[in-house]
Amino acid sequence: MKLRYSLCILLVATLVAQTPKSPPAAQPDDRFKADVLLVVAHPDDETGVSGYLAQLLDQHKRVAAIYLTHGEAGHNNMGPERATSLGAVREMELRHAMTKFGIDNVWFLDGRDTPSQNVLQSLARWNHGAALEEVVRMVRFTRPEVILTWLPGFFIGENHGDHQASGVVATEAFDMAGDPSVFPAQLAAPVRVNETLLEGLRPWQPKKIYYFSDAQEQEQFKNSGPQYPVTGISPLRKLPYWRVALEAFEFHLSQYRTYIESLSKLDEQQPAAKGKEDGWDDPVQLTFGKSNVGGSVTGDVFEGIKPGDIAFVRRPEEAAEPASGLSVELAGPWGFYETFRRAHALQHLPRAAVPEIAIASGATLQIPLLLSNTTTSKQITLSLTAPEGWATQSGIASYTLPAGEQLPVLVTLDSPKTAEKAIDEIVCRAQADGQTISTIKLHVRRRSGGLPQD
Repeated sequence: MKLRYSLCILLVATLVAQTPKSPPAAQPDDRFKADVLLVVAHPDDETGVSGYLAQLLDQHKRVAAIYLTHGEAGHNNMGPERATSLGAVREMELRHAMTKFGIDNVWFLDGRDTPSQNVLQSLARWNHGAALEEVVRMVRFTRPEVILTWLPGFFIGENHGDHQASGVVATEAFDMAGDPSVFPAQLAAPVRVNETLLEGLRPWQPKKIYYFSDAQEQEQFKNSGPQYPVTGISPLRKLPYWRVALEAFEFHLSQYRTYIESLSKLDEQQPAAKGKEDGWDDPVQLTFGKSNVGGSVTGDVFEGIKPGDIAFVRRPEEAAEPASGLSVELAGPWGFYETFRRAHALQHLPRAAVPEIAIASGATLQIPLLLSNTTTSKQITLSLTAPEGWATQSGIASYTLPAGEQLPVLVTLDSPKTAEKAIDEIVCRAQADGQTISTIKLHVRRRSGGLPQD
């Protein structure tokens, strides 16, 4: 019996010794870990916050950047290249600019540069779901503490749909990247050496998201988040932070050659005056989006942030607004943002007091409306009031709307051919049964040039 027991022990010990040890779990590649991930649309978009980025680098923060397009729809002041070739030019300009800062981790995604003011056009052109999947992947890959992106909102001056679309997708990724049920193939463990589908990433919940805007009127963003002066001196470069930003900007010659070459002609004392005149030394104003770690609205971006991952934070469910009666609402990008803010708990974000847009003088203004009816069949009559010189093209008419139906209507007007600094107010009224049911105002600035509305 003792011999049999001893042989059994020996056999078990031999089997244990022969059992291969499991390798330690592979950790995410720390070379690509970011403290701040910048998510923007075009090469040169970093200029809106570059003075702040320079400060972060002096604080030894790790900054990475994602560009959703190559900027291939821009103009070219340096050569004949256009379209995809111009995108290659602008990507290289951007990489040189970021190297000047000391930012090495920069990625370009597959969105197409869309020169319009309509965020919905940009999202459609990017194939919204594909763009979101790419940004979620990069958030999981870089594991940022903070996401910094364009403000998803419509303002005079901030009229580029691509800018706003990058803010939309970045916000969606902020809310989704930590959810293991979203794009699960990114999280699945590889099953073969030469894996081409399953990516082996991990869920990652960023801690905070902040926005910035190049709207013409910056006062409306005051106290919406932290503000960072850029007149301080970089201890590393011995220059004011705004000068560091300007020196990096000088690589974007394809878009700004005339301006950049004019800077090179200034003597040693003039750049400071030029920088002040052109607003380079204005502070960087951020707008607080969301925090999963507390902190105050105007406190430092890294207030409340500690190293390490945090649990996925499921965003609040959108409260459905019951529709009743007759209504006429502004649709298009303006209507989209009303839904977007509710869905992502961003009702606190700044918005224009009256919906607004800037268009080229002489261009056609489009006013998208949505007519809704939850009562019996009704006739809705639209009327329009506009300043002298505006001419209605289409959309102003009477519409019969059956019960339970919705009808999209596009009102179009020709604007006067003169540019105007003052704001024109367009008023659209909807009447039914002899009563006004909706009054919609739109503020319009006429200027020379600019992006088309759609």
